[in-house]
Amino acid sequence: MLKRLLIFSTLVLFATVTVVASDRDDDVSRTQKAAQIFSEITNNPDQRIPRDLVQRANCIAIIPGDVKFASIYGGNFGRGLATCHTGHGWSAPVFLAVDGGTGVGYQTGGFPTALVMLFMNAQASQVLVTDKFTVGGNATVAAGPVGQRIAPGAGQIVNADILTYSRAKGVFAGVNLEGTVVQADRSGDHAMYGDNADRHEILNGDAAIPASAQPLLDEIATYDRAPQ
Repeated sequence: MLKRLLIFSTLVLFATVTVVASDRDDDVSRTQKAAQIFSEITNNPDQRIPRDLVQRANCIAIIPGDVKFASIYGGNFGRGLATCHTGHGWSAPVFLAVDGGTGVGYQTGGFPTALVMLFMNAQASQVLVTDKFTVGGNATVAAGPVGQRIAPGAGQIVNADILTYSRAKGVFAGVNLEGTVVQADRSGDHAMYGDNADRHEILNGDAAIPASAQPLLDEIATYDRAPQ
């Protein structure tokens, strides 16, 4: 019995380290997947984030693929990244880890394959430099609208501090991710930028943009600048 308990404890510890730790290859893979996700959702006119919301957003977080049920934690896990609007474009990304909780799966009708969050103002974006935050904890959050334009009557929704989306079973739609726990993946930041990585500097646009992140930032910038 003791032997089995030790084996189980070792497996749990290994799984925990696997979930938390990141390396540069993982960072590159995340940025590539995020670029693909953003391209797919913005090229579908009926299921995309309205362009004017992207233009107004202060920051965007994308958690692509591999958001799955992790039985040892009892929630949905994924790792992604965030980039912010600066005076000269979009910043290099910082890295995130997400525990959506089982409620995310229930809301979307199946475990999501991607999550997207728009941080609509500077105050909401400040949570991205913290070690851990809960969506909706200190800011208003709402399921974001989709389509080519914001529908009439959606004013109250788009005035939320954070707008959230999920893609599940091929359908991209706004979903209220209030209660989702997001934590800084500092191992990802260090793997990409070195041990002295500073999330404030990165999101303020003071860090050099990694070559692997440029396609994602180009996708966002192209959508951002395109006419309505």
